[in-house]
Amino acid sequence: MTENREVRSNVFADLFGDDELVGKKNFLALYNAIHGTDLKLEETQIERKIIPQTLSKTFYTDVTMEINGKLIVFVEHQSTINMNMPLRFLEYFVHILYGIVPARARYWKSLYKIPAPEFYVLYNGSDPIPNESELKLSDAFMMGQEDPLCELKVKVINIGGKDVLKLPIIQNCDILKEYCEFIAAVLREKASLKPDCTNEEARAALEQAMKECIKKDILTDYLIRKGTEVMNMFFGEYSYEEDIAAQREEAKEEGLQEKAEEAAIKMLKDNLDTNKTAQYSGLTLEKVMELQKSIIEKA
Repeated sequence: MTENREVRSNVFADLFGDDELVGKKNFLALYNAIHGTDLKLEETQIERKIIPQTLSKTFYTDVTMEINGKLIVFVEHQSTINMNMPLRFLEYFVHILYGIVPARARYWKSLYKIPAPEFYVLYNGSDPIPNESELKLSDAFMMGQEDPLCELKVKVINIGGKDVLKLPIIQNCDILKEYCEFIAAVLREKASLKPDCTNEEARAALEQAMKECIKKDILTDYLIRKGTEVMNMFFGEYSYEEDIAAQREEAKEEGLQEKAEEAAIKMLKDNLDTNKTAQYSGLTLEKVMELQKSIIEKA
């Protein structure tokens, strides 16, 4: 397990969005903590919004929900803060609108209402940043403007600092507190590993972190119910992203398409879906589907 692997994977997106039992409940808890509200799940309509990866690969760990006339986008981020986040959210929002607004409605004379967007980055990295900060699209404009006619703001909330458990948002959201404690446990186990450790050793470390959390009543129900899936989220996606990135660089240097194809075949045989295989290998979706067909025929 090398130093730069992002250990967050899609556990965040699952825990606060995709999980059928608690996803929306946890999302609402986080929403309430940020907005200072006390909305009840049974009284609130929440609808998950998903962009197919074939349309946009802007974010891997997003939770997007429509709630009370708002479109809330939470993105977890570990590495150094990307100053282009507003631009990425703009691209993301446009793709969301394609799925919300009927094509014909764009040409109506009457006003077509859309949910008011709110964009949040939950920063879970080690860089020293303020507890809360704001990124603006206008900061990227070539010509500075005091009152830009076009603007998009992103609120950055630091949930990865040393005093994270003292932050109001953490104190007001038990599930976010437990998630941060879980990630901290994973990072402690990761720190004990050698840079050239095997996948088996890395898996054992993650398993130990999960056992520790269950013992301390941290995400207990979730980890017991979805322990295997959590393991797959970490090692079935981010290990591919890291390992295949290295192989893609090697393929570029040597000018060999075979490297990318070999990596894609390995992922397909490990049951990774075609969209993610195309994403991580750098091959076109058509090429990946061709490789998948070849694997099936040879089976």
